[in-house]
Amino acid sequence: MPPKPHQDQSAPAKVSPTGATERSLPLVRDARSQSGDHLTTANGLRVDDTDHSLKAGRRGPSLLEDFHLREKITHFDHERIPERVVHARGAAAHGVFTSYGSAASATKAGFLAEKGKQTPVFVRFSTVLGSRGSADTVRDTRGFAVKFYTDEGTFDLVGNNMPVFFIQDAIKFPDVIHAGKPHPDREIPQAQSAHDTFWDFVSLHTEATHHVFWNMSDRGIPRSYRTMEGFGVHTFRLENAAGETVLAKWHWKPVAGVHSLVWEEAQITAGMDPDFHRRDMADGIENGAFLEWELGLQLLPDTPDEMFEGIDLLDPTKIVPEELAPVQLVGRMTLNANPTNYFAETEQVAFHLGNLVPGIQVTNDPLLQGRLFSYLDTQLTRLGGPNFTQLPINRPHADVNDNLRDGMHQTAVHTGLAPYLPNSVDGGGPRTADASEGAYVTLPTPTTGEKVRGAAVSFDDHFTQARLFYVSLTPLEQDHVVEAFTFELAKVFEKGIRERMLANLARVDTALAGRVAVGLGLPVPEAVDLPEVAPSPALSQISPVPGPVAGRVVGVVAGPGADLAGIASLRDALAAQGAVLRIISPVAGELADGTHVEIVDRALYATRSVEFDAVVVAGGAGSLRHPKLDVLLQEAFRHLKPLGAWGDGALVLRAAGVAPEAAGVLTADEAGAGFAEQLVTALGLHRVWDRAPQVVPQPAP
Repeated sequence: MPPKPHQDQSAPAKVSPTGATERSLPLVRDARSQSGDHLTTANGLRVDDTDHSLKAGRRGPSLLEDFHLREKITHFDHERIPERVVHARGAAAHGVFTSYGSAASATKAGFLAEKGKQTPVFVRFSTVLGSRGSADTVRDTRGFAVKFYTDEGTFDLVGNNMPVFFIQDAIKFPDVIHAGKPHPDREIPQAQSAHDTFWDFVSLHTEATHHVFWNMSDRGIPRSYRTMEGFGVHTFRLENAAGETVLAKWHWKPVAGVHSLVWEEAQITAGMDPDFHRRDMADGIENGAFLEWELGLQLLPDTPDEMFEGIDLLDPTKIVPEELAPVQLVGRMTLNANPTNYFAETEQVAFHLGNLVPGIQVTNDPLLQGRLFSYLDTQLTRLGGPNFTQLPINRPHADVNDNLRDGMHQTAVHTGLAPYLPNSVDGGGPRTADASEGAYVTLPTPTTGEKVRGAAVSFDDHFTQARLFYVSLTPLEQDHVVEAFTFELAKVFEKGIRERMLANLARVDTALAGRVAVGLGLPVPEAVDLPEVAPSPALSQISPVPGPVAGRVVGVVAGPGADLAGIASLRDALAAQGAVLRIISPVAGELADGTHVEIVDRALYATRSVEFDAVVVAGGAGSLRHPKLDVLLQEAFRHLKPLGAWGDGALVLRAAGVAPEAAGVLTADEAGAGFAEQLVTALGLHRVWDRAPQVVPQPAP
């Protein structure tokens, strides 16, 4: 028998997981709950500031010694296993990036500097808040992450479909995501921000105001990935071959234009087809309608104060209007291949902002600084260890000799005896390189200042750029913002949160705050002095010029006796523009007239208008009557989509309550070239905005 314990071999003291002892707990308190009234570290040390990371000067880089930053983000990064904490709902595609060579004066990065240079890419799109099982079309920020497999190593451009973020400092990232995620007691609502904790956070942290406006605009419900802009969010520092530097912001400009869903359409789609965006991308690639963007750079002087026209370039809640610094196009990306396996590629891909190449460097943006730590740390838990770069989707397309050894999931078989440097056993290798040999050399930027938790005074303006965004929108887009704020805040239970948010809105636009207040049945906030801003037309999505229609889907209603020759002619005209025609009929199967045979793509009982960008009734289908057909046509009309008919198909529109003479309703005697041309033009305008109603009332004078 083992010896009995000595007197000094006692068990640890009885302390709860949150540090409470039996003596410190009141009789009615659960020992497992949080204890104490002050914010502390996990070891019980009281914290003096949880809004600012520790920096070398108010505008300096974040310091590794900031234990609170590292502990807070490390714990947050490991909250979910194995699903991503954020950006869990994603879809991806392979492609190629072709450089225009026009960036050589700004950066020596090889994949940008050489004209015609082609670089393989893998791009993952995602929503931020929802779980892997959530819907694609929820109102949310979208991730836009691009992995460039360059000859010099992997470069990850990890951005969003919005150019600004909720917070200015990475130390708040766990807070904003905790606030936006479903409430922890019931795990609802899923994949949306229309609830108390989110609006409590953003109304108290007014630096979120600018991003909230982007999210409440049509940008929060994009039509598809192919019609979505992308942004690098942060300011980066570029270095050219001569050692000259500029500051830069990254932009992805969709060739198909920037378009969004309307709100009711987004809601219906979430239930009818929660995979709407990933299906649209996969089907488009499969059909040869590849997704394309042009990569652009806003190049800004690298001045000591890192400001431009009064805008702090280190503040991730600010933009530089394109009218002040035009976006210079430097290359084109084409997504042309679907993944072979979702888990092996889309789920296991690992992005990291620290994956840089010579010619591209980071700045002291405090959100960027924290992300440099967080992304790498996240992969250790999510992908089971330090060797995630050996997974096929993450492997660089450049030579690797890293002296890293062992660890979980090690698939390389290393040789040699000296995985250390310097050594004399393995011939002294691998050796380090210098800049002339393509080494990544960090620019020696000066850093001075006292260690402090704080931010520059220029970070304090939280409303001017939100106002800039709002006044740059068309009146119709402003209506959508009003409707979105009204919908979201109507879902907030606590009256105090709604009133506080209304007060914040009044600091952006008086009329906006008044309209939302009327919609909520609350008093209109008092008017405040508002900053003067010059609108930036580039921020509006609505364009009077038709754009490309590749990847768009036109539904054609047909039945026995329909004009199949006209359908075939229309299909050819649409296919020439990269658009797809799908036949809708009361029942599945095929339609035939002795000369032509058409397969029914969608039966009426299994489709809704959200699947189509336009709906047309074929000639010869004038006698069709069906309750589902009425719903289809009325929804398409209400969602401002082009409608059309040829021959007696106009009778079907009228029977469904759609006036053939209404705006955006096209009619013709036959499906000829003229009708097809009008339809393509209407598709290129995306919506028939003349039909848009005003939903939220104006305040009484």
